[in-house]
This record gives sequence, C-alpha cells and structure tokens, in this order.
Amino acid sequence: MSETAAPASPSASQEAQISVALGTRSLVLVGMMGAGKSTIGRRLAARLRLPFLDADSEIEAAAGMSIPEIFERHGEPHFRDGEARVIARLLEGGPVVLATGGGAFMREETRKRIGDKAVSIWLKVDADIIMRRVRRRADRPLLQTTDPEATVGRLIVEREPIYRLADLTIWSRDVPHEKIVDECVEALHARLCGEVARP
Repeated sequence: MSETAAPASPSASQEAQISVALGTRSLVLVGMMGAGKSTIGRRLAARLRLPFLDADSEIEAAAGMSIPEIFERHGEPHFRDGEARVIARLLEGGPVVLATGGGAFMREETRKRIGDKAVSIWLKVDADIIMRRVRRRADRPLLQTTDPEATVGRLIVEREPIYRLADLTIWSRDVPHEKIVDECVEALHARLCGEVARP
C-alpha cells in the first residue's frame, strides 16, 4: 500500500498560504453600495477560515439605531465619524474579513488605517448592476433622492479615483458568487505569496 498522501487541492493550499501571509492583517472590502461586499465577504471569510464582520452592522449595534436613523437624526458627518471609530476598533481585533460601507474608504484616516492593518480589495461594479441590486431597498440613505440613478452616477465619479487606491481590484458582476470569491483568492495569493500572475 502506498504511503503517499493525496496532494492537497491547489485552492486549499492557496488559502492556507494566504492566511499565513496575512499574519495579523485583515482583509477589507471596499466599493459602492450594491457591489456585494457583505455577500462576497462572508464567502471569502469562510474560505479563509476567518471571522466575517460587516462595519454597517457593527455601527448600528454601537449606536443602537439603524443607519438611516443615524443619518436622519444626526446627519452624515456624525455617521462618518462613528464609522471611522468603529472600523479602527474592528481592525485592532486581529485578522478578519471586513465589509465596509461605500463611503468609508473616502476618509483619509480610515484609508491609512486600512493600509497599515489590512489588505484592501475594491469590488468594482457598474451603475446598472448597483441600481438593479439596491432599487428595492429602503436602507440606503444616500439614494433617498428624486433621481437615484443620477446620484449613483455622481457617487461613482467621486469615489472611483479613491477606490483605485485599494490594493486589489476585482470586478463584481452578475456571475455566481463563488466565481468572484475564486478571483479574490487568486488575486490575494498572487499579491501576498509572490506567485507570478498567469497571462
């Protein structure tokens, strides 16, 4: 009988290598609302055997109210201050996969903290996909306008130059979620483990 163990699957070893290479750093997903940061983040965390955290959920828990309520009662600047504090706290807690709100990465101090404590992945998404995904939801304070499409277009123009500063960019599109997760794993492995990207 052969003593040779079956080789580990390439993806399993990739994921183990990513975890080692990350060390104490986290993975932070940035991008527009509707980009799939929470959905992809949960699956990516499961693949890498890391805890998953959603910054918006943590902000709501800390404030004891929903994000639309925070915007309504205190305004966006107050919300952004709290968001920066919550993200700073979450990044101190060791390696996690963290999904952030669409505006979080726009703040310089938050970007710097993410750069120091994490590897950032921009989930890039087209406006039409954003509208299809968020149209039916009432929990998007920035879209409570007379022309949500125009608002999304303006936010994309404002934010994309900043999102480009993320360490990695992955296109979020209408394909199975696992395909996007696979692409995240491959890009992370190439960046963190020195693999030469295949042409």
